Amino acid sequence: MDTEKAKMIRGDLFIAADSTLAEDRRSARELTKQFNDMTQAESPEAKTVMKQLLGAIGEDCRIEMPFRCDYGYNIRIGDNVQMNFNCVFLDGCPITIGNRVFLASSVQLYTASHPLDPEVRSSGLEIGKPITIEDDVWLCGNVVVVPGVTIGRGAVIGAGSVVTKAVPPMCVYAR
Repeated sequence: MDTEKAKMIRGDLFIAADSTLAEDRRSARELTKQFNDMTQAESPEAKTVMKQLLGAIGEDCRIEMPFRCDYGYNIRIGDNVQMNFNCVFLDGCPITIGNRVFLASSVQLYTASHPLDPEVRSSGLEIGKPITIEDDVWLCGNVVVVPGVTIGRGAVIGAGSVVTKAVPPMCVYAR
């Protein structure tokens, strides 16, 4: 039998109130609190906490506090990634960030969504789709990326943009 966690990660309808998922979110909150209470993002202690929280993190990454996520284990970050203050990742589905990616302050990556049908939505079921950010991308401040989006290599996303569809490589997107 499929677990709610497996359904969530796969992008199928799932019950977010599932006890295993609730415990996973609690664990992620504990680790993000430990991280956010630190004063140095590049300290060995901060890096240790992020390695415990995230599914994978590459070399020479800098994640500024505060940082928030739902689960952590669905986030994979490449090498030389720079993330500024107040980034929020809703990671029910995988979030993959390539190498040499810059995320400015208050970037929000949302894999989580709710069904469009109001009857299904009111039942408590949730759904999601993965987000992929390829190498050498720059997301400027207050960018929101919604479920299912891939941002191509070398793209620049302008401040305040809401990205609702795939962005081709090597282009500037501002909406």
